[in-house]
Amino acid sequence: MYSDCVSTPERLIEATRELLWERGYVGTSPKAILQRAGAGQGSMYHHFTGKPELALAAVRRTAQEMRATAEAVLGGPGSPCERIESYLRRERDVLRGCPVGRLTMDPEVVASDALRAPVDETLDWLRERLAGIVEEGQELGEFGSALDGEEIAATIVATVQGGYVLARASGSAAAFDTGIRGLLSLLTPRAPGHDSPTRPRT
Repeated sequence: MYSDCVSTPERLIEATRELLWERGYVGTSPKAILQRAGAGQGSMYHHFTGKPELALAAVRRTAQEMRATAEAVLGGPGSPCERIESYLRRERDVLRGCPVGRLTMDPEVVASDALRAPVDETLDWLRERLAGIVEEGQELGEFGSALDGEEIAATIVATVQGGYVLARASGSAAAFDTGIRGLLSLLTPRAPGHDSPTRPRT
């Protein structure tokens, strides 16, 4: 239950975000939203035109939160290699799945240009951000010069999203962790006898 100091529109948006993550668009009924938000009957239509507008606000909020969470790590301290590793290893509720990634599996969301747009834009942003960091790392000698930044960024995103699916299918976060370790071993190959990626000599 939400605090009384949280406005009704905010409670409705947050409740919808949670339900979309748990049940998908079809399974998120107006009645369920009102019950989760602790809002009175008719309050949804007082603040929003209906479920589609409320769902769009919720999807946009979820996309914004994912971007902010990723940027906090990708834009944080450390070398490009360290920041990518921190992003891959950051704490996640793996078995619950990615709140944005799961939306791509919802046929109602995918069929709606409006609902799909924030999801697509966020994943595009993430790939571009990661590609830029890979290219930065190449300039510093942390990543091989032959790597394609955009391809590596797409691989990182695919590994994370695929890891969620494998973990949920097996009921264990181990599958996610294995995929992350495998990707990191490919991105930062260690030479025999060395514990860190090759760096330019100074």
